Amino acid sequence: MKPTLTIYAAIDINPDFAEYIHDHNLALFESGQIIKYLHLERLTRQKYDNSLHRRLYDTLKKEKLLTLETDLGFVDSILGRSFISTDGKFRFEADPWEKISTRPQKGRALWLTAEEKQAWGASHELAHIFSTVPFYGMFHDNSLLVHFDGGASKSNLSVWLWRSGKLELIDYSWEARHLSSLFNANALNFFITGVKRREHNSMAGKYMGLAGWGQYRPEIEQWLVENDFFADIWPDKKFFFRKAKERFGWQGKSFDSRDKFLQDIAATVQQYFTRETVKLIARFQKKFQANHLYYTGGSALNLYTNQALINSGLFDNVFIPPATGDSGLSLGAGAFIEWSKGNEVKKHLPYLNNWGLDCPQVIDDPHDIARIASLLMDDKVIGICNGWGEAGPRALGNRSIIALPHSRKLSRRVSEEMKGREWYRPVAPIMLASEAQKVTGIEHLPELARYMLINFKVLPQWRDRLRGIVHADGTARIQVLFRRGENPFMWDLLTLVRDKYGVPALINTSFNSRGKPIVHTPGDALTDAGAMGLDALVINGRLV
Repeated sequence: MKPTLTIYAAIDINPDFAEYIHDHNLALFESGQIIKYLHLERLTRQKYDNSLHRRLYDTLKKEKLLTLETDLGFVDSILGRSFISTDGKFRFEADPWEKISTRPQKGRALWLTAEEKQAWGASHELAHIFSTVPFYGMFHDNSLLVHFDGGASKSNLSVWLWRSGKLELIDYSWEARHLSSLFNANALNFFITGVKRREHNSMAGKYMGLAGWGQYRPEIEQWLVENDFFADIWPDKKFFFRKAKERFGWQGKSFDSRDKFLQDIAATVQQYFTRETVKLIARFQKKFQANHLYYTGGSALNLYTNQALINSGLFDNVFIPPATGDSGLSLGAGAFIEWSKGNEVKKHLPYLNNWGLDCPQVIDDPHDIARIASLLMDDKVIGICNGWGEAGPRALGNRSIIALPHSRKLSRRVSEEMKGREWYRPVAPIMLASEAQKVTGIEHLPELARYMLINFKVLPQWRDRLRGIVHADGTARIQVLFRRGENPFMWDLLTLVRDKYGVPALINTSFNSRGKPIVHTPGDALTDAGAMGLDALVINGRLV
């Protein structure tokens, strides 16, 4: 049986920045195993890069994949079901559909020659849904499958049911667009965070950070709803100032992120989004009595909502993949086509970004780990570039910056001085499961904690000791290591700093500076470590 090559390279309408289409990527599967995966921005060093249609020939040529006989799969988008590379060497089209199909749709491709060959079209929606499968295995029986993002091929919310090995489409619509638009189109929220429209893909993460500084206020929610959340005040910011002064006596004249009223707006919007999203999903759970939830799409990066879904008790399990946004579309499409071919999709660790990288052995040397631990105890900040990079936007120990978690001064040095992040954004910790249980008081930690996708409340008695990683609202976005096999190097380092120095966690933030993607190659790591002023660097387990 042929390998499966899946590509997300839809062409945007705006040549200047990623307006609708972002995070191009491709993946190669063989017998259910991911052999190669590329999140394009890691290779090109351009954040949210959507230029694969210009680079496809060279990208495949460097990996010697131009002549490989594969089953081809293309992911569609809100802009259509066809693709043509800039050089005209690659073309694909599939017939329009009236509704989303539960199977890959036959399409036509021209691949370097004028001879037409069969290819497969995968809907944006199902590519998101199946992006869970490479990380959790095939869906549990009686599962609700939900995709929720800014916009896919025919919806921004699609709901599916998996029972007795069969996939059933329940609903797809734009009914939740008012919720997702809060984080990708709302003028007031862009102004509050200071994010430019061309940088809209970064707004949601920043907004969550600011929301942690505020308090939910029902009177603010009512006012926001009455004014359509001030969604379209792009040409007239003063309209918001006037309305806020009339209703609340607010005297502000600018969007200062340190203003308590604006922080309370952020917290109120966040709670509104969380409550309404949980209500929406609960409606389908009530109707179909599903036991498990598989939840994907860009909205599944909202940590507060993810935690609320778990706390709701609606489902026995909630599964969210590490590459839940568009960067995981080729992984999901590949899993979808492999399943359709009758192949069992294997479970993978998240370290899949391997394009252009050899298969390096990560040296797990006790002497080097002891030296690294000693540097950390001296408040040094260390970059990690081990093995292959993570799939998705979170650094999970292979492309991380680490430091001690005991000091706000140190965490500010890492976040604000070295990475150039906003003052209100927290840094995350990494912990062994045994330590996370103590810090949170939760015995049965959710599986998706391994991907840094939920917010935990840190017990009050631990907050001072971990003040460098505890957010203003008492939460921490903990990455949990459950077993040594998930990341032997980080497991051994965390075990040493716990056993020898009594340190229960480390700061773990992504190895990238402001406006840049996470580092990919050892060369990237050396360059960025120098530019950022890191104190030390680990490459494939060795302190360099």
